[in-house]
Amino acid sequence: QLVESGGGLVQAGDSLRLSCAASGRTISNYIMAWFRQAPGKEREFVAAIGWGGSTYYADSVKGRFAISRDNAKNTLYLQMNSLKPEDTAVYSCAAAVSGSYSSYRSYGFWGQGTQVTVSL
Repeated sequence: QLVESGGGLVQAGDSLRLSCAASGRTISNYIMAWFRQAPGKEREFVAAIGWGGSTYYADSVKGRFAISRDNAKNTLYLQMNSLKPEDTAVYSCAAAVSGSYSSYRSYGFWGQGTQVTVSL
C-alpha cells in the first residue's frame, strides 16, 4: 500500500514536500516515481528514483523539484520548490519492478493521490 500526504493550497513561489509511505513492500526494491494529473489532462511523469538512487525528472520540474527516499522509513518524498500555478494537479506515487521510469504503464502499484493547488 502506498499512501501520499503533504498536499495543499499554496501560493506561487512557495514550497511543499509530499510524502509517500509504503507498507507491505520495501521501496528500495522498486523504481519509485511521482506522477501528476491535472483536470482534463493526461497523467504526467514528474520524477523517479531508481534502485541505485539515480534520479530522473520531467523537464518542466527540473531544477525545482527533488525526489528522494528514506529506506529506513520506507518513505518516498517529493520536495517541490518555486511552485507555479501549472503545477496544480493530483500527485500520486507509484512503484515499478522494472521498465521505463517515465511511463505510467511500468508501474503496477499506486497510491490514491494528494491534491496540490498553486494559486497566483
